[in-house]
Amino acid sequence: MPRVLDPELKRALAERIRYYNELGIYDFYRREDQVSALTLTNLTSIEPAASSAAHESPSQQREQMIDRRSAVGIAATPDENMFEVLSTKPEYGVDDPARALKIIREDLGDCTRCVLHKQGRKQIVFGVGNQQADLMFIGEAPGADEDQQGEPFVGRAGQLLNNMIKAMGLRREDVYIANIIKCRPPGNRTPEREECETCSPFLMRQIAAIKPKVIVALGAVAAKTLLAINASMAELRGRWYDFKPSGVRSNDPSWTSAKLAVTYHPAFLLRDPRQKKEAWKDLQMAMKELALSVSKKGSA
Repeated sequence: MPRVLDPELKRALAERIRYYNELGIYDFYRREDQVSALTLTNLTSIEPAASSAAHESPSQQREQMIDRRSAVGIAATPDENMFEVLSTKPEYGVDDPARALKIIREDLGDCTRCVLHKQGRKQIVFGVGNQQADLMFIGEAPGADEDQQGEPFVGRAGQLLNNMIKAMGLRREDVYIANIIKCRPPGNRTPEREECETCSPFLMRQIAAIKPKVIVALGAVAAKTLLAINASMAELRGRWYDFKPSGVRSNDPSWTSAKLAVTYHPAFLLRDPRQKKEAWKDLQMAMKELALSVSKKGSA
């Protein structure tokens, strides 16, 4: 059983970690009698990297540090995430999802936590839809149309997503739609890792407030960020993942996790319509999990 820290000590430790984060320090190590998360495979893959660090450039050392952190971190469950214990979110204890989401949005504010606020962003795109939805779609980032209107998936890709939702026998108003990051990257470029890491904690809080039964990750960026793994779409698709939003807890003790499936981003399907049939298979998985009627007709 994990040790329970005194609340005052938790707060002090959380403040100290935030201080180090602001200095750019994100990697922490602790001594334990038993380090169960480190398997023999992890140890043998880490040690050679450390021994050769003196001959590598700072950028190469940083890449290896990221790889080592990923190798160990993926094995950890959200219950082992110290930030889940340390963080006290203002919406915790609020049973109404609509009110909880409002608190999260207010906490986000006119966000300046990453560089995107200085790179032409018009507004923050928080999320939209049924705040008690059983089904949640999570994309990558807002585009130009979304940045203009303040709502996710309203451009051509959004129209295709609407058609996909309709093919499932649902309406856009029945689901909740959000993105990994809430500001448009300049030129619609792929979000940087630091941007995803900065913004995704707010998404985790949204998920915990909504408590969906099923999450569909749209595209590689969404899937890799949510699952914290680096794999191809071919490897990610076609299976279920038990997903727990890291760093937060739901107010509902009966909700501990959602089923997560991965499919192609609608923007990709516009570029390669041949993959719509494969995307439809992914949506049928979600429909079966939600006990929706599954037809053989595709999504558009």
